[in-house]
Amino acid sequence: MSNSTSIQLPEGVRQGDDRLIAISKDAAEKIESLILREQKGEFLRVKVTGGGCSGLAYKMKFVESPKRGDILIQAHGVNLIVDSKSALYLRGMTMDYSNKLVAGGFKFSNPNAKATCSCGESFAV
Repeated sequence: MSNSTSIQLPEGVRQGDDRLIAISKDAAEKIESLILREQKGEFLRVKVTGGGCSGLAYKMKFVESPKRGDILIQAHGVNLIVDSKSALYLRGMTMDYSNKLVAGGFKFSNPNAKATCSCGESFAV
């Protein structure tokens, strides 16, 4: 995995930790393999947007660098970035990964979600 400890924080980017998003080792390994495969950036942006069957949806996208106002979370050799608005909905979340054929993929355990849809990709607060 990449060495995330040597990253210099750009101006206006804050350092976060597992109190914002905890990343399991399985999720980190999958993120690392996707970074290598996709070649679209070293950072995974996790964002909350309006949509989905429960009102809010998780979006993930690889990017080259964080933006001013972002929060950087480093764990198990990977770098996640979250914008400050999304952070309000994600605080305390755990991100895991399952490689099961049925119901596999990234899993979000969000203590802020009052309701979730059956697919686990959207939620309501």
